[in-house]
Amino acid sequence: MKKTVLPWKKGHGKLGALAPLIGSWETETDTPVGVLRCTRSFIPILGGAYVQLNALWKFGKGDYQEHAIYGVNNDGQIRFWSFTSDGKRSEGTLADVSDIHPRAIGFESQMPAGLARMAYWPNEQWGVSWAVEAKTKKGWKRFTEHHYQPTD
Repeated sequence: MKKTVLPWKKGHGKLGALAPLIGSWETETDTPVGVLRCTRSFIPILGGAYVQLNALWKFGKGDYQEHAIYGVNNDGQIRFWSFTSDGKRSEGTLADVSDIHPRAIGFESQMPAGLARMAYWPNEQWGVSWAVEAKTKKGWKRFTEHHYQPTD
């Protein structure tokens, strides 16, 4: 059976931009350190006032976890607050990432090494693509990209 592109429709309200991501997604890919399996689950919480991301990265030698909350700050901006199992944390704000894909949803974050961004967009085969990029003098440099399939 041929898979078609998943619908990519924004929902209502400020967090409606995240509606296409709600649910669970998984990927498996080869990396320089072996096979990586990653699951990302986006769940509305607290009556839909926030969206929680639970991500689990499984490498050959262990696991890496991320918990993030997406919501609207006091200034009305959509932001995220992320916490990882290595003790790090980051936060960022919704950003225009339409240069990656016209329907991409993305966030920028000021990291210790400089400005970074992540983006999600509909994959033309089936599922969701995700990438992380760093800002350089020549533009954005991609250092991670995954293709996720729905688990539901």
